[in-house]
Amino acid sequence: MTSTRESSPPANSSPVGLPAGGGVTSSVTPPPRRGRRGLGWRERLEIAALTGPALVVFLGFVIFPVLMAAYYGFFRWEGYGVPTDFVGLKNYVTILTDPLFHEALLHNATIAVLSLVLQGPAALLVALLLNRRMKGQSLIRVLIFVPYVISEVVVGTGWSLMLQSRGALNDVLGRIGLGALESEWLSDPDLAIWTLMGIITWKYIGFAVILFLAGLQGIPEELHEAAAIDGASYWQVQRSITLPLLAPTLRIWAFLSIIGSLQLFDLVYIIWGQYIASTAGTSTMATYMVSFGRNAGSYGYGNAVAVVLFLISLAAALVYQRTVLRRDTEGALTGGAR
Repeated sequence: MTSTRESSPPANSSPVGLPAGGGVTSSVTPPPRRGRRGLGWRERLEIAALTGPALVVFLGFVIFPVLMAAYYGFFRWEGYGVPTDFVGLKNYVTILTDPLFHEALLHNATIAVLSLVLQGPAALLVALLLNRRMKGQSLIRVLIFVPYVISEVVVGTGWSLMLQSRGALNDVLGRIGLGALESEWLSDPDLAIWTLMGIITWKYIGFAVILFLAGLQGIPEELHEAAAIDGASYWQVQRSITLPLLAPTLRIWAFLSIIGSLQLFDLVYIIWGQYIASTAGTSTMATYMVSFGRNAGSYGYGNAVAVVLFLISLAAALVYQRTVLRRDTEGALTGGAR
């Protein structure tokens, strides 16, 4: 009698698609990636309405002026009419071979390095001090930040009056018996760059302090308490916990400081003027551009200097981003983006 009951498969048989053998290997197939849903016309209209005005402003006030400056840089142009005297790369060759431009570039590099060396540690120490509970904390924060919000014209005019040969600083030094320290703070090439750095530090240290304070507020207090319980001193806690966690903020500030140093113009032009800056050793690429471009009536050459300044700033920004900010930018990516 034949049974109609289905017999079970042999013990040594394997399911279809799996290899036969002593063991069964299982493979986990990842779930299929969901396809990106197509945007409807409403979503597209919202995106266009929100980004359209900003894109128009960016193209009109950033990209278009850069392209026009690059175009005028190929001409000998006096600032009016259609440029017709095409000189090719002559303006750029003159810029790259001019010792005065080399000197201005060196001043910008010096200001960038000194800004990092002077402002960074000072601002960090002040931020650590203000991050602790103390009387008058809010007032001190306001007083430190006030110079940053004052106009460069006011700052430059005030310091230029105080630092003249017969200005307030030399007068005070003479009255308190320190007349030997009276100096030509603005005209002495050995002192002018340090005078400029003192003014820049006084003007912009408030921004660094506020930025560092914002970063310090984001560090959990529990980490400091745990380290203190383990017997770590205050400076050990700052070195091993605070500084590593504050590193992204420090890197962002350093990036802003470098770019600002390369484009420095206002304070130098107001305090020293277009001609004194070069003799005092405080000229920058921006003051060079104005002096030998607009003020000399050579707008084509000035546009070429502007393009060179833009390319140097762009190269510095890209190198800094690829080397120093690479960890921060990669850590900010989510999903499968790289």
